[in-house]
Amino acid sequence: MPDINYSPLWLSFKTAAIATVIVFIIGVFLARAIARNNFFGKSVVEAIFMLPLVLPPTVVGFGLLVIFGKNGPLGTMIENLFDTQIVFTWNAVLIAAVVVAFPLMYQSASAAFQQYDPNVEKAAYTMGASKWKVFWTVSFPIAWPGLLSGLVLTFARALGEFGATLMLAGYIPGVTNTIPLTIYFEVEAGNTDTATFWVAIIIILGFSAILWLNWWSKRNLLRYKNNAR
Repeated sequence: MPDINYSPLWLSFKTAAIATVIVFIIGVFLARAIARNNFFGKSVVEAIFMLPLVLPPTVVGFGLLVIFGKNGPLGTMIENLFDTQIVFTWNAVLIAAVVVAFPLMYQSASAAFQQYDPNVEKAAYTMGASKWKVFWTVSFPIAWPGLLSGLVLTFARALGEFGATLMLAGYIPGVTNTIPLTIYFEVEAGNTDTATFWVAIIIILGFSAILWLNWWSKRNLLRYKNNAR
């Protein structure tokens, strides 16, 4: 058994957890605002949201580097305001995870908010409920199964992010060394035993997340069928 430094596990979990919270809030808000409204350019907006899902991660990372780099618009603004930089920091790891995982949450949330009859919400409005109350007491509970699927997939995607992270954050032990980056650089260094250990860990984590999601979905489907009888 190789001598293992477990900091990549903590760093990956911290990044994935925080990224999932951020993506969930933003993804649900945007999906709810856009899903049931038609406006000029809607397809273009949604295509932009989904772009990180189809682009190679290195392309996404390059785009983030252009934006958040020392000479990039946001990078320059952040450096002037806070006297700090994004590139090669843990913040860069978080940004990469958020951007790459966002399309999964948005897609799941958008589908969840479109799968039920909007008249359910309209009925609540006619009874005097506010938009905020309708969202939390009607829309959110009905859409929750789809939102939970997006939540789990978002966490798994953020946990496994590699390409964009490497481009924007680099590999700095103790700072940006997530599990995927650690695997890559351990293989490059010829430490196959350590790389194999981390490969096994991330496979177990990803498999467990998907297995739990499938179990939860089947349990809910069975409960729905029993209630419908």
